Amino acid sequence: MTHDVSVELDCRGLVCPRPVIELARHLGDVVVGDLVAVVAVDPAARYDVPAWCRMREQEYVGADTAADGVARYVVRRLS
Repeated sequence: MTHDVSVELDCRGLVCPRPVIELARHLGDVVVGDLVAVVAVDPAARYDVPAWCRMREQEYVGADTAADGVARYVVRRLS
């Protein structure tokens, strides 16, 4: 299932912790309730994005894939 996101962050060339740093930098680009997706090939992102959501009290919606098949981690802005 592909989620309808407001902003998709291309973090394909970035390694830990850069994908979550980019997520933190761009969360304010969407309004509360909207979705942000982090597209990353770094295997650590699978764990880092949900952990970041728990620490920052945002909702980790789940993972799906970008159009090219790369993993995409979806976050709902709660505050």
